[in-house]
Amino acid sequence: MSYKKANNFLLAELIELIQKYVDGEYIYIPRKEDNKKSWGSSTTIKRELDLRNSKIYHDYVAGIDTTTLSTKYYLSLKSIQRIVLKEKRKRTNI
Repeated sequence: MSYKKANNFLLAELIELIQKYVDGEYIYIPRKEDNKKSWGSSTTIKRELDLRNSKIYHDYVAGIDTTTLSTKYYLSLKSIQRIVLKEKRKRTNI
């Protein structure tokens, strides 16, 4: 997200109208619904997290306890438990 100067592309009348409500403040104008992108669609992070979570589950099934997994993957114990449960459900619903 980048900031743009309203003076460069909005009509003066529109700027004055907006200033009645948010004079000198930052505002966020959301994307149109049909222009929205899903989270992670423009990067590889979603795939990387899926791969990491799969490895965590594989290690868990191999007998590594959740406390050790927490240390190995630098995540909280609760996060490890959540990931293991989610991966287990994903595999049993296939």
